[in-house]
Amino acid sequence: MSESAVRHVRWDDLPKERVTDDIHRRLITGDDMMIAHVYLDKGAIVPTHSHHNEQITYILEGALHFWIGEGDEVEELVVGAGEVLHIPAHVPHRAEALEDTFDVDVFSPPRQDWLDGSDSYFQNED
Repeated sequence: MSESAVRHVRWDDLPKERVTDDIHRRLITGDDMMIAHVYLDKGAIVPTHSHHNEQITYILEGALHFWIGEGDEVEELVVGAGEVLHIPAHVPHRAEALEDTFDVDVFSPPRQDWLDGSDSYFQNED
């Protein structure tokens, strides 16, 4: 996409992509960033993973329990509606939906693994 192209998108016009039985998402991607609506059913697990993308997660509804880091250096926190979590690049993290949750994730640069379907960590057991 060229930097001069302007797009207007309605979230409801985008198809929901099935990630797992209990996680779905919608994506909008620009040249250097991506924004996603992520829908997680209560109990949904996002397995431990890391990526070279900086991430901001804004919880609009519900709550996610996060485990940040690895080994003996894991920090646990709950991020609820109206709260934002910033995850720097390369930081391992996992999450569990404590209730039905709707969040907005912003990534820079865009998540190529989400675009090409190679985000196989969703199929890993934690």
